[in-house]
Amino acid sequence: MRGTRPVYRLSFTALAVLLVLSLFGCSGGGSSSSPPGTLAVHLTDATAEGFDAVYVTVIKVRVHQSSAAGDTDAGWSDITLSPARKINLLDLTNGLLDNLGETSLPAGHYTQLRLVLSANTDTTGPTFDNSVVLSGTTTEIWLDTPSAVTSGIKLINSFSVDPGQHVDLALDFDALKSVVLKGNGGYALKPVISIIPFTVNGINGFVVPSNNVSVTAQVGGVVVRSTVTNTTTGAFFLARLAIGSYDVVLTEDGHATAVIVGVPILGSTSTSQVSTAWSPISLPTSTPGSIRYGDLESA
Repeated sequence: MRGTRPVYRLSFTALAVLLVLSLFGCSGGGSSSSPPGTLAVHLTDATAEGFDAVYVTVIKVRVHQSSAAGDTDAGWSDITLSPARKINLLDLTNGLLDNLGETSLPAGHYTQLRLVLSANTDTTGPTFDNSVVLSGTTTEIWLDTPSAVTSGIKLINSFSVDPGQHVDLALDFDALKSVVLKGNGGYALKPVISIIPFTVNGINGFVVPSNNVSVTAQVGGVVVRSTVTNTTTGAFFLARLAIGSYDVVLTEDGHATAVIVGVPILGSTSTSQVSTAWSPISLPTSTPGSIRYGDLESA
């Protein structure tokens, strides 16, 4: 016997049946309100000859359903990076992505997205929030940023968020076209950014909202991907998994551990859902002990 918290196990096959039943139940006489979806935003780039680094410091990403919405209008949803993240765009070539974060969004159609950068303020160096490093050198050179970076680089693009679903967007920041040589020999940022919707595979679901639920995808007890749940909606997404079968393990201090066994990933765009916003996973409170609960899959 081991001094561990209780563990509840359920096979994905059995859980899938419960999910279907819960969805049918919700489509009947219950609440008609739609659960929110989740938007994740990533940053990527192409190569930029002549530079060893092109740094930008990202503060937040903002999204709105109206393309005409102003800075102070109601209805904005923000992904805030805390602390702000200084990113070398040239580290994000060849399809590499930097995950800027995610936010819960009401289901609907969105037409405006803004990337908010930090404005250079410290003129003394040797480093700056936004800068370039010329090829073969190590010194950061001040990169002038437009006043628009403080309110967000406005990107008009349409995308939809379906109830309970996960949407991924990649911001393709073209460093080569975005960095302009000025007449005085300095450099200025004139952002050229395109938005690329893309599909990633993975495992998604919902737990009862909490502040410290960790979720991992495991194979043979070895963690291959980990994340934490959204503290407001309880949503989680374990992205970019190789084809195979995974155990999804959910843990929270002072609560029993839940294990969903045999969750399949069938391809590079395959997504398996283990729970919904209508029927989130609940981790019962517990105290450490030596009792281990049996499999629920035969229940």
